[in-house]
Amino acid sequence: MATEPTRRSLNHIGLFRFRDGYWRLQAGEKAAALGAWLGALERACERLHLYQVFPTEAGSDFLLWGALPSEKDEDAAAFFETYGRATYPHRQLLDPVTFLWGYTAASVYSKARSAQEIDPFGDTRKRYLVVYPFNKTGPWYLKSAEARQGMMNEHIRLGKQFTQIHQLLLYSFGLQDHEFVVVYETDDLPQFSDLVRQLRSTEVRLYTALDAPLHTAVYLPREKAMRLWTG
Repeated sequence: MATEPTRRSLNHIGLFRFRDGYWRLQAGEKAAALGAWLGALERACERLHLYQVFPTEAGSDFLLWGALPSEKDEDAAAFFETYGRATYPHRQLLDPVTFLWGYTAASVYSKARSAQEIDPFGDTRKRYLVVYPFNKTGPWYLKSAEARQGMMNEHIRLGKQFTQIHQLLLYSFGLQDHEFVVVYETDDLPQFSDLVRQLRSTEVRLYTALDAPLHTAVYLPREKAMRLWTG
């Protein structure tokens, strides 16, 4: 088990779609516009990770995951302003599809930080990213802490059996329509699907109000992403 505390951070996940005008550009024009935008976004956060979405779903082409430390009250405001300023000049070329974001925090169900917790600032990314918003039902919050802990123990036990699947839980209470954003990293999609299937059979599933839409994406290093999106 990792013993160091979870580093409090703001994580922002954006799904985007290229507009027709982007695809009509010459390759060099695409590279210049996309490179300028991504460069500006990289200055807005400590780490920016790029992912291919299409063709895992039809409505989005790519996903950007930005992470930054959240230590001061003004950190979020500065990030959102910089992100907006970087994106506005390129809105004729791309459309935002959806944004999911939230803050990391220590788990109330586990005393120690899990070795399977994702480090959003790490240099190494797994092949696949799965992201979705999540809500609990009202009755869940009315249960005693002991009752909730008991059900979560089973949930945690199952997750620990899949050691190569890593998770990051973001808290979004009062900030978006959902309460959490769940982020998974894996190199094995069938194994991840098997984990989810098993988790669906636990008692805590009765208290899930929302866990969709799911977004599955493939990690792309910057150079590979530029070749794919500007060819």
